[in-house]
Amino acid sequence: MMDSKENGGTSLPVATLAALGIVFGDIGTSPLYAFRECFADHSSSAALNPQNLVGAASLIVWALLLVVTVKYLFVILRLDNHGEGGILSLSALVRSGFRKLGNDKNPLFVVIFGLIGAALIYADGMLTPAISVLSAVEGLSVSAPLISHWIVPLAVGILIALFAIQRFGTAKVGRLFGPVVLLWFFSLAALGLAGLAKQPQVLLALSPWEGASFLVREWKHAMPLMAAVFLAVTGGEALYADLGHFGVRPIRCGWLIVVLPALVLNYLGQAALLISDPLAIKNPFFLLAPAFLRFPLTILATCAAVVASQALISGAFSLTAQAVRMAIIPRVRIMHTSDESVGQVFVPFVNGLLACSCILLVISFGSSAELAGAYGVAIALTMVITSLLFFYAARLRFAWGIWKSRVITAIFLVVDGAFLAANATKIDDGGWLPLLIAAILTGLMLIWIWGRRRLAEKMSLHDLPIADFARELSHEKIHRVPGLAIYMTGHRNNTPSALLHNLKHNHVVHERILLLHVQTLDEPRADDHELLELENIGQGIHKAILRFGFADDPDVPAALRQRLPEFIGFQPGRSTYFLGQESYCVKKTAGSIDKIRLSIFATLARNASPATAYFHLPPSRVVELGAQVTL
Repeated sequence: MMDSKENGGTSLPVATLAALGIVFGDIGTSPLYAFRECFADHSSSAALNPQNLVGAASLIVWALLLVVTVKYLFVILRLDNHGEGGILSLSALVRSGFRKLGNDKNPLFVVIFGLIGAALIYADGMLTPAISVLSAVEGLSVSAPLISHWIVPLAVGILIALFAIQRFGTAKVGRLFGPVVLLWFFSLAALGLAGLAKQPQVLLALSPWEGASFLVREWKHAMPLMAAVFLAVTGGEALYADLGHFGVRPIRCGWLIVVLPALVLNYLGQAALLISDPLAIKNPFFLLAPAFLRFPLTILATCAAVVASQALISGAFSLTAQAVRMAIIPRVRIMHTSDESVGQVFVPFVNGLLACSCILLVISFGSSAELAGAYGVAIALTMVITSLLFFYAARLRFAWGIWKSRVITAIFLVVDGAFLAANATKIDDGGWLPLLIAAILTGLMLIWIWGRRRLAEKMSLHDLPIADFARELSHEKIHRVPGLAIYMTGHRNNTPSALLHNLKHNHVVHERILLLHVQTLDEPRADDHELLELENIGQGIHKAILRFGFADDPDVPAALRQRLPEFIGFQPGRSTYFLGQESYCVKKTAGSIDKIRLSIFATLARNASPATAYFHLPPSRVVELGAQVTL
């Protein structure tokens, strides 16, 4: 099995090693803080005795098995959208499934779930680098206590350096991720085995009975305990989100062969250490190592935290690119950092936003223990949304019966709901922060979608059908100039306002006119047969629909060069692109709520990245014609 080829000819071992560095960085750094939080003073007063330590280890082990292994590895990973994964991809998969059943309108709840899930991932992206880097640098309090007062400044410095190098891309650095994380998981396993050898009775934690009896015995503290246990499975969503980069087999092999055994051994080892020395609860992960290895382990943990942060930052960039192409958010500047891989992108605005947020979080909270109160709520809610969307995806994709879908979904929701309820108890301790961030982002996305729909309705009131324009063109004596004019339009059946304005002010039109509508599909890649649709309107006018998948790079000139027939006369260096450039104002008669929404939409539209850069249009061949629209 290990000799098989995947991912464009890459061998399974190589792909698995690469997946270790990208997919499992987040969940792989959870041992830095997860077990400690089960018995931290501010989250639980459960007695620190051998029976409870075994019970806590059992809960973590079975959370890893049920949530990550069963739910994500063997069920959710099967819901790929033409090879792509993640919450937006799953939402698009469900929407396309409804359309195949004859429902042309996007179900509102599916759209809302997708938006909330995307917003929660952004919120998680602000917390994960902060808690991962901070918890790793906190190893200095054990390995080098004399400089422990530099923990926060060092964490801030590492985060600044991490975000500063994003503009250069991660293709070369990414090659080091796999070996670094492999060494990290080897260290986790070795430390765990050393601790386990001293207290082998901790192996009782492999029985689910130990975890269940622990919850019953400590029922007064069950909710904060479950919230702490959930920290061990944060990062499970990454298995699905990074599906498109590696495929199912490398992710499954990496988890089952390397990651799961290493995590289980380390959590058991921490429990064993605390049975021998309860005072080690202040930092059981680093105290599990011999004194002479603690400083090198701190360096390795910091490297692993950087890898985990890098994976999530790159994921936020990819999510932004998908969201822009799906018209969920305004266009932002997206830079491609690799000539070989379209998926490697850098988004300056998102990079700056995440950098400022992470630094402020580290300075404000000051320790990973304090940050743990805010961490987990967003991920728990994302997992619940994934389970809800799974019900419809199972019906549409797997053709499961209604009762089978309900039973499996109910099992998922019982586990996810319990973790969400447990994390809800942390809202007062900082959990409100990611929820507030997600609510603001979701609101902005909803306003953007609503505003675009309202703008389209407003523009349609004054639009002229293309067929009517062609007839008027045949009857009137209008001067035709040589060449091809390409008019970008958001309405496939109406005459672009830029064309009407050009005719009104210049009194000429080109001999050949291409009305180009760019459409983003609910699939990650557009098939060759559906990439371009061309229709002859007459009078030298052709209407074209150019389709891209939500993971495609919308390079319009390249697509036209490859797909347009020769008789259109497309010449990349000579054809002219005409774009409409609208400015917006809000009418005085609008209601107060509408005025607020319209003002926000107008602000977002004004600050959106220009279409010229987004569609890769040559700036010297672009003409923009402005118009003012009252919303």
